Amino acid sequence: MRILAVDDDEQILKLIRNALEKEGYQVTVQGDPRKLKNLKLTDYQLILLDVMMPGLDGFALCEEIRDSVDCPILFLTAKTNEADIMKGLGVGGDDYITKPFGIGELRARVAAHLRRETREKKHAVTVDGAMFYLKEKKVRYGEMELGFTKSEYAICEYLAMNRGQVFSKDRIYEHVFGYDKESDPSVITEHVKNIRAKCQKAGFQPIETVWGIGYRWR
Repeated sequence: MRILAVDDDEQILKLIRNALEKEGYQVTVQGDPRKLKNLKLTDYQLILLDVMMPGLDGFALCEEIRDSVDCPILFLTAKTNEADIMKGLGVGGDDYITKPFGIGELRARVAAHLRRETREKKHAVTVDGAMFYLKEKKVRYGEMELGFTKSEYAICEYLAMNRGQVFSKDRIYEHVFGYDKESDPSVITEHVKNIRAKCQKAGFQPIETVWGIGYRWR
């Protein structure tokens, strides 16, 4: 597995490289986001992006590269308010790792996202008119492809395949990302907002909020 880490802090890059190379990953580090044009981004299975970088921040960079890469993108950030989370997920990010972070958390988050990417899925399933292409991780409703990010897709698949059951935000996070020690329910909240916005364009709203508990597929 090849991982790209982009951060203007050399010490952070050194920590990331040492921690992940000990797990057997091939790690490329880059301190200048403007030099990413020299890299073939599709060669990487996961990208770590710092949010606060001079010249081009992580949100803008994610938006710039998202159409050309479909691997998980994780933000490294000290910015954890709801508006920043919503912005990051809205431009195609999959998750946040909050600074300062421990080596154990970094390894666990990365492993969880990569594990999710390698799950074997071979079928297509229809739930309430929504066609889930399980291998391609895509959803169509009628003639419209909904354009979910991989995290949004994973949430929808989990809820749809367990239709009628109510799941807490923590439970959804643990299933989707495989790691719940530092789970942040607001990440799931913002993903669901994005899912609903995309579903609304197709003319349906399958996810219901059960107040005080969580979410379910109607």
